[in-house]
Amino acid sequence: MFKQRNWIGLLLAMGVVLILSACGQSATTSSTTGASNNTAVGSETTSGSASGTTDEGKTMTFQSDAGEVQVPKNPQRIVDLTAFSTGYFVALDAPVVGALSGAMNNKYIKDQLISEGTADLGEQPTAEKIVSLKPDLILAYTGTEGIDNLSQIAPVVQIKYGERNYKDLMLELGKLTNREEAAKAWITKWEAQINEVKPKVEAAVGSRTVSILNPYSKGLYVFGHNFGRGGEIIYGELGLKAPSKAQTEAIDSGTGWATISMEVLPEYAGDIIFTSPWSGDKSDPSIVYDNVLWTNLPAVKTGHVFQLDPTSDTYNDPISLEGQLKFITDSLLSVK
Repeated sequence: MFKQRNWIGLLLAMGVVLILSACGQSATTSSTTGASNNTAVGSETTSGSASGTTDEGKTMTFQSDAGEVQVPKNPQRIVDLTAFSTGYFVALDAPVVGALSGAMNNKYIKDQLISEGTADLGEQPTAEKIVSLKPDLILAYTGTEGIDNLSQIAPVVQIKYGERNYKDLMLELGKLTNREEAAKAWITKWEAQINEVKPKVEAAVGSRTVSILNPYSKGLYVFGHNFGRGGEIIYGELGLKAPSKAQTEAIDSGTGWATISMEVLPEYAGDIIFTSPWSGDKSDPSIVYDNVLWTNLPAVKTGHVFQLDPTSDTYNDPISLEGQLKFITDSLLSVK
């Protein structure tokens, strides 16, 4: 995700107050001042929102990336407008009543969302749809236009995309949903899985380098350690090596990605390549895959190229990572 969407302001600006009045929603606003310390503050108050649990009516002060906000201590109807965080709620067994189409089409969490009755909000959800779900908590990216209008529907927690690694975000959303122990348990289980497969992968791969490359209309994206597509696993957990230029530009830079032209492709291509068409445009990937520079790569000639799923492997939430871990390890262990 390279840009913040600005559609919410356009959709919510017209008629939201009338909608809220008709639906009898209570207004709750969030402060947008202060810096993030990535922690939840434990002060609790009571409110009139029903949660149906022993924490019914209780709220707490949560430190979002846009300042403090009063949220339900145990939210029961979450609307996620980020797509990339939905899998965290699935892993935490937190109730998501509405999510964007990107999350709903993610093969790793699709069945769970459908079974829970999560509504598909599309890619440009309407105010009417959000209000109809009666959320008690909304998650959105910082910088999204229309936050003030959203906060008239339910408390809005804003997060910055890429601000935290996936373990830290898991812990943060565990605090937000009153599921800290579940978040910690997932991390413990995940680390045990990594410790089991890492020695096997290291033995199979040896000193060979690994690249993550996506064709797009003007060349290729080179991905690193924190932008999905298996990078968190390949470089972060398994500690495999990237080609030196990819290491410098996509990992050491901290950005998680870089763009290159076809002419310099051999300098960024590893001995092993994970790839998929770029999901952000409609360009024909065969422009790259049929190019002589690609077909002459050692990884291509030796059959060490593995196709990622462009609809689902872009995600780096816990459930998606679990699915990617199996595909990545099976692929790497097949390398001769």
